[in-house]
Amino acid sequence: MLNSFLEYLQIEKNYSQYTIVCYEKDIQIFIDFLTGENIKSLNDVTYADARNFLTQLHEKQYAKRSISRKISTLRSFYRYLHREELVSENPFVLVSSPKKEHRNPRFLFKEEMEALFQVCDVSTPLGQRNQAIIELMYATGIRVSECASMKLTDIDFSAQTVLVTGKGKKQRYVPFGSYAKVALQTYINEGRAHLHEKSNSYTNTLFLNYRGTSLTVRGIRLILDKVVKQTAENIHITPHMFRHTFATHLLNEGADLRAVQELLGHEHLSTTQIYTHVTKDRLKAVYMNHHPRA
Repeated sequence: MLNSFLEYLQIEKNYSQYTIVCYEKDIQIFIDFLTGENIKSLNDVTYADARNFLTQLHEKQYAKRSISRKISTLRSFYRYLHREELVSENPFVLVSSPKKEHRNPRFLFKEEMEALFQVCDVSTPLGQRNQAIIELMYATGIRVSECASMKLTDIDFSAQTVLVTGKGKKQRYVPFGSYAKVALQTYINEGRAHLHEKSNSYTNTLFLNYRGTSLTVRGIRLILDKVVKQTAENIHITPHMFRHTFATHLLNEGADLRAVQELLGHEHLSTTQIYTHVTKDRLKAVYMNHHPRA
């Protein structure tokens, strides 16, 4: 049943491999729970069992966000099983998710970004690649999975845009600036060409590892960790923080919220609105400087 559901996510829903792995992990946690409760079949699960599972997640001190994702995953899983007539009912349909924690997205200040840009040794192929990754992620706000899957043919230097394939295979064009353009051209013409020579087969993937094969999402995370350590800054950076930083800096400079929504590839404006919370200081400064009676 699990394998059938995962195939459905991949073929019919066009979910990314990363998302599918997350779904599989969440469902496996539930299957382990059923084993512990001596429940033999997915069809035997009741609403009370679903509530018991939720209670155990709280007792194990899972974050509210993590619990909500697991409940959503299992609700989708059972919806699929019910549609395929593999179970008689969906025990998660009435299970409510915990209230979301309202946390502002973490982002980097301009000074912190500048420190990152100064680290890479751009005289080496790997340094040129790392510089291009940092410049591109900050210039476009793309997800790390979108960065890892980007192809050479997705870049249009004349228009200074990249074709990004996002969630659900949805595509969007995102512009990039002069710094990213220089970093990408240097990497493609010099560093990437050198790395590609180490591989026995041709690949159109933009970012390559030291063996000349496609760089993975995990590989990009490790690169960013290494770059941060070289700055000697006492900060923890995730690839998604570049996305948060991209959006926050645009809004702080007066960009339109709907334009930022399109650049990020968000389906709903409400998803983009989380970034408005971190721009309050700027709005306050504008008010104090311009209102006649401030």
